[in-house]
Amino acid sequence: MAARNTARKRAFQILFEGDQRGADVLTVLADWIRLSRTDTRQPPVSEYTMQLVEGYAAHAKRIDELIAQYSVGWTLDRMPVVDRNILRLGAYELIWVDETPDAVVLDEMVQLAKEFSTDESPSFVNGLLGRLKDLKPSLRRDEA
Repeated sequence: MAARNTARKRAFQILFEGDQRGADVLTVLADWIRLSRTDTRQPPVSEYTMQLVEGYAAHAKRIDELIAQYSVGWTLDRMPVVDRNILRLGAYELIWVDETPDAVVLDEMVQLAKEFSTDESPSFVNGLLGRLKDLKPSLRRDEA
């Protein structure tokens, strides 16, 4: 499962970079893939990383709506960039990737928050994604 862990971390980094640069995540993904083919110091982008980034991109509007709706006391714009992108990745995998157990998604996203964000972030990420997990059946509607 270490490969999936690495894939999630890279997907998070791509989402984070896109957010920071104000760039489309699919463009950032393409840049990472191109760089990995031309620079031996750049690690390859796995199929699962691509699946996560492309899946997020396909549902980005709905994911941001859900995060905004269920994050108590935080608007999407005020949320720390790291937390926002961990939540985006976690919401996509939790709601739209059936092969991954919900507990694994929550644990992996909390670990990313521990590694890359503040001391308060793991509980914030766990709480919000836990709420989305509980509401998952009603959230799987098509985007407007």
